[in-house]
Amino acid sequence: MCRHLAFVGEPLTIGELLRDPPHALERQSWEPRTQASGTVNADGFGVGWYAPGDPVPARYRRSGPVWGDLGFADLARVIRTGALLAAVRGATLPGADGEAAAAPFTAGHWLFSHNGVIPGWPGVLDPVAATLPSTELLALEARTDSAIVWALALRRLRAGEAPGPALAATVREVAEAAPGARLNLLLTDGITIAATAWGDSLSYLTGPGRTVVASEPYDDDPRWTAVPDRTVLTASRDGVVLSPLEEPVP
Repeated sequence: MCRHLAFVGEPLTIGELLRDPPHALERQSWEPRTQASGTVNADGFGVGWYAPGDPVPARYRRSGPVWGDLGFADLARVIRTGALLAAVRGATLPGADGEAAAAPFTAGHWLFSHNGVIPGWPGVLDPVAATLPSTELLALEARTDSAIVWALALRRLRAGEAPGPALAATVREVAEAAPGARLNLLLTDGITIAATAWGDSLSYLTGPGRTVVASEPYDDDPRWTAVPDRTVLTASRDGVVLSPLEEPVP
């Protein structure tokens, strides 16, 4: 399992979002409060962020736990951004590709993360993977369930689907092949955020010129709102829209 967070709004330091709050993502790496499975997310972490005037995000990823990376603590203190996506990872299988398996995954201006697990991976997704061109399979950053889910979502984005519908269709496709999968997906282009709640917790916080979407609240602000399960969320710094995410048709 994993925990993840996306933010768009007035620029903040990375640390103000990921390290400073009392239950920030860094703390969730060893003490998650609402995680559906597992208690430690120490198998890697990553953050992608956008610099002013540059639509292509930068990334910092490591294979070890975020709490042990002093370099990241220094970067988080000084780097400011108006949009980011970050994740801490609890691996489905041990030893899978190290840093390359840590979210966020990226392509062009997109950042993506998957919080969840696909029972029966990898064989259960063979029919789904077979729908992808061999060039896309060879381009996977890692041999993980999250990487194949990203490839499926990215195919839809490149075909012109809007972010929310692209994630929703990907969830239904994977859930049909792997009933019982937990598929909380998170996506941003630095301007908007799309996410799904499918089997694990998801919340959002809105304020003046800011929206945060996260696996769980990073503090006890009463404005945090829990997202119902089987929901797709789309958001900008101005607000959030929730829509039902229907089960795949048998």
